[in-house]
Amino acid sequence: MSFFSGMIIGMSIGIGMIVAYARYQNLRSSRRSKLAYTVAAFARMTVEDSRKLLPAEFYPSWVVFSQSQKVTWLNLQLEKIWPYVDEAASEVIRSSVEPILEQYRPAILSSLKFSKLTLGTVAPQFTGISILEEGGEPGSVTMEMEMQWDGNPNIVLDINTRVGVALPIQKKLDFTLKVIGGELSAIPGISDAIEETIRDAIEDSIMWPVRKIVAIVPGDYSDLEVKPVGTLEVKLVQAKELTNKDVIGKSDPFAVLFVRPLRDRMKTSKTIDNQLNPVWNEHFEFPVEDPLTQHLTIRIFDDEGVQAAELIGCAQVALRQLEPGKVKDVWLKLVKDLEIQRDTKNRGRVHLELLYCPYGTKSRSKSAFSPDIELDKGIKAGTNEANDNAPTISTSQKAVSTRGVLTVIVVAAENLPVVDLMGKADPFVVLKMKKSDKKVKTKVIYENLNPVWNQTFDFLIEDALHDMLIAEVWDHDTFGKEKIGSCLMTLTRVVSEGQVQESFPLDGAKSGKLVLHLKWKPQI
Repeated sequence: MSFFSGMIIGMSIGIGMIVAYARYQNLRSSRRSKLAYTVAAFARMTVEDSRKLLPAEFYPSWVVFSQSQKVTWLNLQLEKIWPYVDEAASEVIRSSVEPILEQYRPAILSSLKFSKLTLGTVAPQFTGISILEEGGEPGSVTMEMEMQWDGNPNIVLDINTRVGVALPIQKKLDFTLKVIGGELSAIPGISDAIEETIRDAIEDSIMWPVRKIVAIVPGDYSDLEVKPVGTLEVKLVQAKELTNKDVIGKSDPFAVLFVRPLRDRMKTSKTIDNQLNPVWNEHFEFPVEDPLTQHLTIRIFDDEGVQAAELIGCAQVALRQLEPGKVKDVWLKLVKDLEIQRDTKNRGRVHLELLYCPYGTKSRSKSAFSPDIELDKGIKAGTNEANDNAPTISTSQKAVSTRGVLTVIVVAAENLPVVDLMGKADPFVVLKMKKSDKKVKTKVIYENLNPVWNQTFDFLIEDALHDMLIAEVWDHDTFGKEKIGSCLMTLTRVVSEGQVQESFPLDGAKSGKLVLHLKWKPQI
């Protein structure tokens, strides 16, 4: 009995194994067929198909653009000559960058010198090269090369401070700092100062618009140098909801603005003490070499007195977003780092008015940025240091006078918040100029969240460039009054355009807008 039972169990196991093997073979054959189908599908895949599957950063440009080619031969030769390139390039970098670092050196540091500088043993790889057919200058050939470098450079800076602390700093190309000796936190803010110094020096030395002229034969090549093509006028208006960097009291913010991070071209605003919502209303001018690629950068710091200022946040706006001759009003969100914007912390916003003025413009809007001067003289005065031969705007075009009469029509308010217990409000508007004591107010509109006033007021303005209009909405009450919200505005647009009608959001209110109609009549 046991013999037959064992035989039956053995046969069952054997049959089961045969069935399992057959099913495995069928499954394996099916997988091979699907794999072959997939491989064939990939073989038929077009560039457009790949774009649907993968983000652009996952494949090199020669996959996407037919005019871009691989340069395997160049990479092979580069690997062979890299040790010699490293030695020569390191010496060139040392001799050329040390003077630039000295130019950018902040006051808290006494010297910046390389004690070690090598680009490492790993050669860069060119992933693609293409010839640009359009947009180049006559008689020139423009090549665009993509390079990837996972190198192992070793760069050590010897940094001496004014207070006698020596800090050897190892600099990686991903812009991180490693302390070799000394304590980086010994002086508050020193890390940020070093970081900005090195970043600014490197970026302005190697990034466009920087053109290096190599004279193959003797001659004058000054006409090939990059020259200013226009002026960027910037009004730093205000900032809101800045991060408080002080333990006691509030931050003392000031701003640093630049198009190129050259020390003689960087502009610094005044410091507003103990304020997280500072109002500057300051005007600056910058020469522009290439409006298609350059940016305006603004950094806002907390003034720490004798210590290094602490960065609150920074922002950037591309000049290509500006329409020449037209004022652009922008609010920019502040971030911790412009390159790696992973910071979700609210650092505040900054309010700017921007006007790009190309040289040689025959017709251009009137400017409220430059008071009572011919435009060509005003703009050239700001660019003479950069280029004495820069072209200017036609002398027939003159800036509008910044002395005149501002007419303010308080039209209406919309969607005001509930203030009274009865679910309404009794609003009226107070208008005042920032630089003068003149103050006017409208009539009270009772029990209305969408009041209409249509009242007109005139202000004599002596300097529209630096004045501001403040409009406050109040709730009238028998036993007093309560401020609902306010709005602050420069006079740039109304002086430039003649008149403006707009709905201004009310700061400090849960909801609501104030509709104003502004008119400007200049007086010579």
